Amino acid sequence: MIRAFNTAATGMTAQQFQLDNTANNLANLNTTGFKRNEVAFQDLLYLNLLQPGTEQFQGVPLPTGLQVGSGVRVANNSKVFSEGTLNNTANPLDLAIQGDGFFQVTVTDGTTRYTRDGSFRLNANNQLVSSDGYVLTPNITIPPDAQSIAVGPDGTVTVVTATSPTTSTSVGQITLARFPNPAGLSAEGHNLYNQTAASGQPIVATPGQNGAGTIQEGFLEGSNVNVVQELVNLILAQRGYEFNTRAVRVADEMLQATTDLVR
Repeated sequence: MIRAFNTAATGMTAQQFQLDNTANNLANLNTTGFKRNEVAFQDLLYLNLLQPGTEQFQGVPLPTGLQVGSGVRVANNSKVFSEGTLNNTANPLDLAIQGDGFFQVTVTDGTTRYTRDGSFRLNANNQLVSSDGYVLTPNITIPPDAQSIAVGPDGTVTVVTATSPTTSTSVGQITLARFPNPAGLSAEGHNLYNQTAASGQPIVATPGQNGAGTIQEGFLEGSNVNVVQELVNLILAQRGYEFNTRAVRVADEMLQATTDLVR
């Protein structure tokens, strides 16, 4: 009977985690470049009361055994890197990746982080930076007298300046980083990811080459959260939690009935 309490408790804990995960997905419904998290569960160890294949009679093995599970645990919650909807902003510094890859930015400690958020701006030094002010890698500086900026599908950044109003001049090349296992990246908030031993080393490529996606100027990638699916997950988590509390209640009632026998 006590085993039922512990088993149901693991189910309640797992459904609570599913609820927390779903709430985070829904909270980031409108976050640029956000990738939803998907939870995976695993069953816990089994108590083998009777091993399958045990001989019940001489030369007669049992076709099945007698095992009692001890519940469930959260195995992982991994990012799903399917593409979100591209939203037209008409801003030449808003960039979306159509396909595989991440923009690279340099954070305050000098290390590189990776993002799908392409809402870039110019800082005081006319450098392309993220919405948090992190400099795009490789560094691209726009001339102060630039009249227009254009970014091609291959990441080539060109400008038209006041001194050459009829000629487009290339000022830099945006590159994208790909990973053997993007689900192994560590999410650090602010739409940034960091590489880990699980993600593998970044593979830097020109957009449109070696498996890297292309860049769409004037667009931002929206979240890939599916509201309907998340609401279904929300209901399933709630019902799963209720069923596990019901198991606790039934186990308690059975213990109460056993206690009443000795009175």
